[in-house]
Amino acid sequence: MSNQTAKRGRPRKTEPQAAQEVATKTKAQSAREMAVKDYYEKTPRHYEAINYKGVVYMLKSSDVSVFDKEKGGVVTLRYCAGENSPYKDDQATASTATPVVFKNGNLFVRPDQPNLAKFLDKHPGNEANGGNKFRLIDNKKKAKDIIDKEFEVVDALVLIRTKPTDDILSVATSLGYNTDRLMDEIKHDLTVYAKKNPKVFIEMFDDPATKVKSHVKQALSFGIISDKGGYVRWTDTNNHIIAVPEGKDSMDVFTRYCLTETGAPVYEEIKRQL
Repeated sequence: MSNQTAKRGRPRKTEPQAAQEVATKTKAQSAREMAVKDYYEKTPRHYEAINYKGVVYMLKSSDVSVFDKEKGGVVTLRYCAGENSPYKDDQATASTATPVVFKNGNLFVRPDQPNLAKFLDKHPGNEANGGNKFRLIDNKKKAKDIIDKEFEVVDALVLIRTKPTDDILSVATSLGYNTDRLMDEIKHDLTVYAKKNPKVFIEMFDDPATKVKSHVKQALSFGIISDKGGYVRWTDTNNHIIAVPEGKDSMDVFTRYCLTETGAPVYEEIKRQL
């Protein structure tokens, strides 16, 4: 009879489970992209004057000739606040040009000023068109960064609400919080931390070092190991386990040691005594 060894690890996900996870991730990604788009569209567009002098810089806003691909020829641009089009030929004859003013080198175009945005986007002085008068500051990346941070905070707070107690306590212990108190108090402190460091907080739940460090700190608190004189030792025998380099955090060094093949038996013994 041949001997067979069962493979260890997580069971393979079924197709429905995998499909559901993909659908969930896709839905979350779409929600994030929509939030970025919504934030960007509701935020004033920021234009910056190039090499301007003085407090006020006035951009030419009337009779600006430029080749337009959409029109297929040279057109005349004119910004009139009361007109929907930046093209002079599409505007009323009686309309008059509106000054386009950069104050301290900056011009912010509100979402309710699409005509001004179109005028600036087509202006030959725009750096994007080869000009050297002004440029559009890319706020899309800024919008994405802001929304990503907000979503990360939400994701971090969901973990505090949904993760098992053991995982919550492991993270709290790893961060150095006192866990000998009410769970609501522990979660309050974790909430404060998660809002300030959402990405780091989320990653801690998947980091194997989190649980190991939690056990290491418990072992130190319960007197199973001691940290003195540059060594981590067994308290009962005073035999040293590892030396800690000067200037290094002993708990970080010992945690990394426990994650190695050499330190694995030591970690198993610590868990046994705990």
